[in-house]
Amino acid sequence: MLSAQLLQDYGHLLKPEHGQVLDLACGKGQNGLYLKEQGIDVLFADIKQQVLDSLVTDDNVLQQNTWCADFESDSQTDALKLNKLQLQGIIVFRYLHRPLFNALQQAVQPGGIIIYETFTEANRVFGRPHREQFLLKKDELKTLFKDWDILFYFEGIKHNPNRAIAQIVCKKR
Repeated sequence: MLSAQLLQDYGHLLKPEHGQVLDLACGKGQNGLYLKEQGIDVLFADIKQQVLDSLVTDDNVLQQNTWCADFESDSQTDALKLNKLQLQGIIVFRYLHRPLFNALQQAVQPGGIIIYETFTEANRVFGRPHREQFLLKKDELKTLFKDWDILFYFEGIKHNPNRAIAQIVCKKR
């Protein structure tokens, strides 16, 4: 399983000695596992317990480094818990839940890093996702992090596979 190219290019900004990194909506965990191989303490969060269990049994992830979380629940319990964390960084790939952005920003300690990549509205021509709630508007990601130091930003079309995405790497002031 290959980690995202954006993470391969900017993962060096995350350091083992600077604390934990959250892999939000981690899925099969390939991005968090990439960081784990670099000696970084990763907290894998996903709504699917079965996926997290596989990380524990198949990839030697400690149970305490998994978090079965529903960040979209009406109770907001997990979003509130996220808000209280103090992380050196958060990585997010192919996931968008707009109400969570404030909690993401609060959870990163000053000097910490967010690496985020997800689909934009232009992705509709390529297929799924195509619903508005899962697609960023033009410049939306950059605007959400306007008070952070933006180290890298891209918004456009990538190929193999074809997709319209926005990517950001930013540092909290």
